[in-house]
Amino acid sequence: MTTLLTGARVLGGEVRDLAIEGGALVDPATVDRDAAETVDASGLVALPGLVDLHTHLRQPGGEQAETVATGVRAAAAGGYTCVFAMANTSPVADTPAVVEQVHRLGLEAGLATVRPIGAVSVGLAGERLADLGMLAGSAARVTVFSDDGHCVADAELMRRALEHAAALDAVIAQHAQDPALTRGAVMHESPLAAELGLTGWPSAAEASIVARDAMLAEAAGARLHVCHVSTVETVEVVRQAKARGIAITAEVTPHHLLLTEELVRGYDGRFKVNPPLRADRDVQALREALADGTIDIVATDHAPHAPEAKQTAFADAAFGMVGLETALGVVQQSMVETGLLDWAGVARVMSTAPAAIGREPGYDAPLAIGSPAHVVLVDPGARAVVEASSLKGRSANSPFLGVELPGRVLHVWHGGRRTVADGEVVTGGAA
Repeated sequence: MTTLLTGARVLGGEVRDLAIEGGALVDPATVDRDAAETVDASGLVALPGLVDLHTHLRQPGGEQAETVATGVRAAAAGGYTCVFAMANTSPVADTPAVVEQVHRLGLEAGLATVRPIGAVSVGLAGERLADLGMLAGSAARVTVFSDDGHCVADAELMRRALEHAAALDAVIAQHAQDPALTRGAVMHESPLAAELGLTGWPSAAEASIVARDAMLAEAAGARLHVCHVSTVETVEVVRQAKARGIAITAEVTPHHLLLTEELVRGYDGRFKVNPPLRADRDVQALREALADGTIDIVATDHAPHAPEAKQTAFADAAFGMVGLETALGVVQQSMVETGLLDWAGVARVMSTAPAAIGREPGYDAPLAIGSPAHVVLVDPGARAVVEASSLKGRSANSPFLGVELPGRVLHVWHGGRRTVADGEVVTGGAA
């Protein structure tokens, strides 16, 4: 069956038709229009399928908060066709058996490609290097390694991880948080933290680790990726490292592009996240860094939790927020509507660049004839309030509940298979 998308604003620019046939994009001029299924894309923006380099799918071990199946359902609803699943599962994804299980569950869910991330250290303990070569050579084809949720604090272990990763053309994704500087910390270190009686989290705890790791990556000739950059100081470290020619990339989360520490005033556990929500100056620096390329990508750090993990005293609440379904709307509001990015830029930071970092094929020529049919149609003029009942994942710990966000994902194709139609996830079958 051939599907013809008529009148789309491709990457937010030229209005033209797109045609999907046999899992790929084909020349619309060759399509029998009378026989094709037609989708009216007038007024809609066509983007390549989104790629998230930082998703927590919780399975195995955390199924009360999320499963691979529920997580990719949320991903599809948000316009994602590929997600990289973090290793902090139970058991940890430090063996071929676990990463292959996650990969298989993704195939069974069939709504998006699931690429498991392998652990850097055994059990995420930061003491012994996991067998990165074995994970890379597994059926899951691991290309990204991370202990996210824990910093690889030991410099010697990080050095050896980078050296191993360089030999594998893999990337080490570091959770930049010096544990010695953040003991008991639950929010950004600032006068507000003192006012609220909460332990503060200094910016230097992040920037210092990034500076160290950039030097280690340079010495190893390795690729370093910095997870969830959140401060002005870290932006400057990354900028300087890039100027030196170090192979460093960085991500920012949607919530760090829009939200600030002021939301913690209500002691609502939904706003507790690692790294914490920062100050206005940090938000502005992050937006500018994403616009100028210092920060390469947007990654959700989608971190679902069961209600009881969040509905408790702020200091005791779990860190993390769900974000797959709201990411595109937040980026539209914070970057497109402010004039900092156009839609082609959105495609770069939410699809092409994360795929390149993770060595995921099929995204290097977005929406070009002959490329895999990973396509998203977005109505940029729509606006809707985020409601817990509308979320497709298992958990609803979103910081955007009750907030009106722009844009609506209407249709998604993953490798030519329709996964979202008229805003609803299409279930059944394998991709």
